[in-house]
Amino acid sequence: MIDVMMFLLVFFVLVSVNVIPALGIKTQQPSSTQAQTLITPDKQVMVTLGREGLIQVDGQEVALERLVSTIQSKAAQKENIAVVVNSDKGAEVQTLVDVMDAIKAAGLGKVALAARNRT
Repeated sequence: MIDVMMFLLVFFVLVSVNVIPALGIKTQQPSSTQAQTLITPDKQVMVTLGREGLIQVDGQEVALERLVSTIQSKAAQKENIAVVVNSDKGAEVQTLVDVMDAIKAAGLGKVALAARNRT
């Protein structure tokens, strides 16, 4: 019984200090002096850009060729949708441009770029 309690204690401690990694790409967002909090009633779809051209939509890896269809399927589920592009500051600019082109091709006009406040 003590072993089980000790295991649970260690598990919760590791989870609370983030030793067990979260799902998705770890990104270091670019900083901006004009960053604002995004408040929208629309359903948000998170597109994450990592280094080496890695792209994820809501935590699931997606190839650039399938990005438009993935976003459109998410848009079909809800009438109002906002796309938030969370890019690593080391990601290639061409990848960002390709993703923005795909979002525009999907017919979605509400796009936000995620950034952290520069202190």
